[in-house]
Parts: sequence; structure tokens; C-alpha cells
Amino acid sequence: MRLSFGQLLARIGFSALAAIIGILFALPLIWFIFAPFNARAELGIAIPDPWTLQNFMTVFGNGFAMRGLLNSLIQSVGGVILVAAAATLAAYALSRSSIPGKSMITYILLLFSSVVSGTAAMVPIFLIVSSVGLMDTHIAVILVFAGGLLPTAMFILRDFIDGIPKTYEESAMVAGASPVQAFFDVALPVIRPGIVVVVVWAFVNIWGSFLIPFILLRSDDLMPSSVAIYSFYSEAGTPIVTLLAAYSLIYSLPVVALYLFVSWKFGFRFFGGIKA
Repeated sequence: MRLSFGQLLARIGFSALAAIIGILFALPLIWFIFAPFNARAELGIAIPDPWTLQNFMTVFGNGFAMRGLLNSLIQSVGGVILVAAAATLAAYALSRSSIPGKSMITYILLLFSSVVSGTAAMVPIFLIVSSVGLMDTHIAVILVFAGGLLPTAMFILRDFIDGIPKTYEESAMVAGASPVQAFFDVALPVIRPGIVVVVVWAFVNIWGSFLIPFILLRSDDLMPSSVAIYSFYSEAGTPIVTLLAAYSLIYSLPVVALYLFVSWKFGFRFFGGIKA
């Protein structure tokens, strides 16, 4: 189909605008990639000259920051396991049960989940954690994260489970399977992509969170990377750009690795595999 001059001009203008917006978004990413290898704290977008690994050597020599990566991994993996397991069982129970008003229950939990991990809830959360004697522990951080993320995870997984016809599980039980076997052998493999969605979403949320561990932890040995990154600021509060860039690049690698793994394993085909 032949385009008129006005349509051609509109397409060129749209393409030019999209390119400009793309460049604006790409510039910080380009700086983020090259800045750790730059010996000078430059904010300009330029290829380092000369290239250096000294920034990474300095970062690796910071024990507090390196322990933060391990602490972040402990908290993130612990929270992800708890959220994924609890959300899967709870969402399955809500989907298959005949409880009156179960949809309303889900929406109420979803509404309150936005408060549990928010700033407004920090005082009661601090008092509860302190009263049960879990202050300054990884368990406290994991439980608080799980409480805040669980309702949304249930909401996500319930959509996946609702897409599975009940007849598949009923057929398995007619063939002699118990309800538990029907869940693990029939339902669970189908909702696995939904569980992966929850795992990625929960991991990213916990990995990048600052407020909850900052409030509930006291020991430097337990602080995650989101808090330890502030060790690359001077006493006056000025960031040491080169070291901050190097640590930020290291800090982002687990999330990128998780993204690549999921993309390779599932291809981001996050949908159910059975249709009624």
C-alpha cells in the first residue's frame, strides 16, 4: 500500500521520536557499563582511557560490602522459597475451595499487602519483631518480606490455577490418585510457569529492598547489599562514583543471571499449558 506524503512524514517523525527516547534511556545504561572500568570519577559518557580493574579490586577488598552480597542472597532466597511455597498452596486452596466470598478475601489481602511492607507499617512491624525476640536476624527480614509479598503472589498464582480444568485432577483421583498426588502430579507441573513468575518477582523485590533490613537489622555482619552500598559514600555524603559504579554492577549481576536463566529455561512463556 502506497503511503501519502503526510503518512510518510508522520512515520518518520514517530521513528525519530522513538529513537531519541531510546537514546535517552540508553545513555545511563552505557555509563553504568563503562564507569566501573574508568580510573576517574567522570559522569560523561565516554569509553575509559585507560581501562582499569582497580575499582573492582577496591570493592572486593571491602569486607562489609562483600558480606552484604551474601546477606542479600540469604534473605532473597529464603523469602522466595517461603513466598513461592506458601502462595502455591494457598492459591490452590482458594481456587479449588467453595468458600463464600473467596474472591473478596483475595482482594482484601491484596489491599493490605501494600501496607505491610510500606513505610506506614514500619513502627508496628518493628514492635512485633522486637516483642518476639527476632530483632537483628535474617529470619525477621524474611518473614516480613514474605508477609508483604504473599497476598500478591497468591493473586498471581490463582489466575494460573483457575485456568486448569478441575476435570484433570478429578480424572487422576478416579484413577486412584490421592488429592495430594493429584496436586503434585497434575496441577503443579502446569502452574510451574506461574511459580516462576512469582519467584522472579519476589527475588527482585527482596534483592532491591532497603527499608525493611535497615530497620530490623543492627549488626554490620547481617546488612544486605542495599544497605552496604552506602559504604561507598564519603563522610560528607558524597558518592565515590567509580567505586559505587563498580559495586552497582556487581550488585546487579544476580538479577541479570536470574533473568537469563529464566529466559533460557522458560523463554518467558509465562502461561498455563492446559486449556478447557
